[in-house]
Amino acid sequence: MAVALYRLQDELGFDLSEVDIERDPELTRRYGARVPVLTGGEDELCHYFLDEDRLREWCSGPGEAPGNVE
Repeated sequence: MAVALYRLQDELGFDLSEVDIERDPELTRRYGARVPVLTGGEDELCHYFLDEDRLREWCSGPGEAPGNVE
């Protein structure tokens, strides 16, 4: 998922940070086996594979751009 996100980053203009959920018990509890997960703010946009349509929708709508792959 990260490779696909980095390819779209310039086009869609979002910031991206990768987070290791194993370093945070709360993230491990929240996401468990649904890794990788793409979040935007408190919203889970997709997991396992990039949902490019959802990402584009999120980036074009109001609110924060997605920022974390966990």
